[in-house]
Amino acid sequence: MHVTAVTPLAADSGPPIFQWKWVDRNADAIVYRLVEHISLTGAALGIGLVVSIGLAVLALRYRWSYGIILGTTGALYVIPSLGAFAVLAPFFGLTFVTAMIPLATYTLLILVRNIVTGVDQVPKEVREAAIGMGYTRTRMLWQIELPLALPVVIAGLRVAAVTTIGLVTVTSMLGLGGLGYFIRAGIQNTTPNPTEIIVGMGLSVVLAVVVDLLLWLGERLLTPWTRKAR
Repeated sequence: MHVTAVTPLAADSGPPIFQWKWVDRNADAIVYRLVEHISLTGAALGIGLVVSIGLAVLALRYRWSYGIILGTTGALYVIPSLGAFAVLAPFFGLTFVTAMIPLATYTLLILVRNIVTGVDQVPKEVREAAIGMGYTRTRMLWQIELPLALPVVIAGLRVAAVTTIGLVTVTSMLGLGGLGYFIRAGIQNTTPNPTEIIVGMGLSVVLAVVVDLLLWLGERLLTPWTRKAR
C-alpha cells in the first residue's frame, strides 16, 4: 500500500510548537498511520484474547496449572518490549509477525487472570442450578460462567487495550509503528519537529480514551443485569 510521504514545513511556516499547516499537508499520512495503529492493536488483542481463553479454560479444568500459567505469562510480561523485538527480529525480520508476538504476549497475564477470576466469582447457587438442569461442565462454562464473567473479562480487556495502544508506538522501530512513526520522525529529523511528536502522542492518547470508552459501553450493552443489580 502506498503511504503518503510526510511533507516538512519551512521553519517560518507557523508557530514553533505546533503547526496546523503541517497537519493539513500530511492528513493522508496521519490517517494511514492511525489505521495502522488500530490494526496492530486489534490484531494483538484478538490473538491475545483467543490464547488467553484457551489458557484460562485449561487453568479452570486443571487448577494445578493456574500457578504455572500465571508465572509464565508474568515472566513474559516483564520482558522489555524493545528487547523482545530485538530477539525476534533475526528470526522473523522487521515484519508484522515480529511486532505481533510481543504485543499479543503482553495481554496474556491480564486477560487470563481476569477470565479465571470472573468465572470464580460466579455464585455457587448458579452452578448448582445449572447442574440440576443437566448442564455438563463444558456447557456450563460456555453458556453460563463465561457470560456471567463478562464484566470482569471486559475490565481486563480495557486494561490490555490501553496498554497495547501504548506499546504499539514502540513498534515504530520496525517500521510498523502506527502513530509512533511520527514520534520517531519528529525526534530524528535534522531539525526536530514538535508538531510530529505532538500528533503521534496526542492521537495515541485520544485513541486509548476512545477504545476504553467503547469497551465500557460494550460492557454495559452486553451485561444489562449488572445495572439492574446496582
